[in-house]
Amino acid sequence: MSTLCLLVVLSQMAGSATIPADASLDRQFEQLAARYLDEFPALSPVSATALGDHRFDSQLDMISAEARAQKRAFYHKYLEQLSKIKPAQLSRANQVDHTLLKNDLEGSLWRLETLQEWAWNPIVYTRLSGSAIYNLMARDFAPLKIRLVHVAERLEQFPRLFRQIRATLDPTRVPLIHAETAIKQNRGVLNILDNLVEPNFDELQKDQRDRLERTMVIAKTAVEEHQEWLEAKLLPNARGDFRLGSQLYDQKLAFVLKTPLTRGEIRERAEKELRLVRDQMYRISQQIYKEKYPYTEFPKDPSPAYKQALIRSCLELAYREIPRPDEIVETAKRSLELATVFLRENDLLTLPPDPVEIIVMPEFKRGVALAYCDSPGPLDVGLKTFYAVAPLPEDWSGEQVQSFLREYNVLSIHDLTMHEAMPGHFVQLALSNRYPGKLRAVLSSGVFIEGWAIYSERMMIDAGFLDGDPLMRLINLKWYLRGIGNAIIDQAIHTEGMTRERAMKLMMEDTFQEEREAAGKWVRAQLTSAQLSTYFVGTVEHFDLRHDVERAWGAKFNLKTYHDKILSYGSPPVQYARALVLNEEIPLKEN
Repeated sequence: MSTLCLLVVLSQMAGSATIPADASLDRQFEQLAARYLDEFPALSPVSATALGDHRFDSQLDMISAEARAQKRAFYHKYLEQLSKIKPAQLSRANQVDHTLLKNDLEGSLWRLETLQEWAWNPIVYTRLSGSAIYNLMARDFAPLKIRLVHVAERLEQFPRLFRQIRATLDPTRVPLIHAETAIKQNRGVLNILDNLVEPNFDELQKDQRDRLERTMVIAKTAVEEHQEWLEAKLLPNARGDFRLGSQLYDQKLAFVLKTPLTRGEIRERAEKELRLVRDQMYRISQQIYKEKYPYTEFPKDPSPAYKQALIRSCLELAYREIPRPDEIVETAKRSLELATVFLRENDLLTLPPDPVEIIVMPEFKRGVALAYCDSPGPLDVGLKTFYAVAPLPEDWSGEQVQSFLREYNVLSIHDLTMHEAMPGHFVQLALSNRYPGKLRAVLSSGVFIEGWAIYSERMMIDAGFLDGDPLMRLINLKWYLRGIGNAIIDQAIHTEGMTRERAMKLMMEDTFQEEREAAGKWVRAQLTSAQLSTYFVGTVEHFDLRHDVERAWGAKFNLKTYHDKILSYGSPPVQYARALVLNEEIPLKEN
């Protein structure tokens, strides 16, 4: 039996640890889940393409009151059907999936009716137009000729799409930062046409090529008209508040995190962890400094300022090795090779056979994060994963470039690569997509995903990556501090009115981030809410789970077995992975 097949067997065994009270209810739920997976992709053709459902590749989303009403009716229909199935009488695997589906349906309704981003967040639509073409061209899920025909079909619908967007957005509700970011992203779809579509014209017959060329002209005109509206109409009237406020934030946090932790508990644990990690960094800095200056004697009761200075002085050693501005992608490629070799030599977990490629981040996705992992959808198992890295903005000053490169020094790029690719998002999501129940793969938890990525960074360091270099460990702890700081500023900005100055001070002083990184995070925190908390919450839940499984398994604990077991469950919230691996009661969301 292959190792990947073994992972599937492990997940199936975990899902059948107890005999269901009513096997007919299991069949009923599985039929409902199959109908849901068959029907919901039609609500968003662009999202369906990303998932790997290619029945709607010729279509483009409708942005209208009628489309929202259709979604609302769909969510209510499935919630009603789901309410007829008692989760406690299902198998353990189906108990998890029942709860995930109910939470997702309720969350979708809340976002539609209460949060209403469709009315005030133009970035939703810049991502939609860019993804409509990019997701058709980025991966070889079908012959190129077929995908190009679908590109033409979608481009023909661009004028209608942008008209609907302009009719839907309420400029007075749009926050200024969202308007500014949308203006920067909107033309990104044109780069996709120039770089991914036009070079492949020769693949088409003359009539198909002529049609594609015509539709590109139509689409470019529509994009430019929308750009003019964004600049002339949206931007001057953008007066919305980017802060969600306590009530909306807490509601969104509950849907996003799916954790027993409250906002207050997250804050308390984050602030405690911040102090503990800084103390660890001080002790490692003593080790690094003493190796360089062996006769140094440190004070028995150092002041906070002394600790801060020592940590900074050692971080400066890491900042000496930085990539050239035009070599960040190449540096990441070398880092990926290094991490892959280390994982194989140390046999830390099963690696998927899927291809992964490091690319320059598409323009329509820039402005939020430096890098991301773009995995194929759960219905496109085995296709290429992209580890995307953003280029440096051309309008940055030399000082800003230097600040960025200090933050993303060579050791930091190693850490980033472990997070985004190996053994982080790429590995975890490739295995998650192989979970036999597609519903769970579709309803994946960002908390599990981000938590695993940060957990895997620490796991690599603990396993001796770079021969146990203490500077690498110091940088890794600095990156963990970023995750802790993310959770603090996320809630403080949206519920307490934290100012840019206070946020910058926390990031630059307490978590040692460089000015460019901190400035970018301030923008990101305004553009998003609750997502920045997923890193810290997922990390501590993964750390806690590993600790508890080690204690439960005792002498039988094996790191590779543990990793393969946890990754065999897909990407459920960590509390469900905990219940499955430790054979605990599944936390149900009762009807």
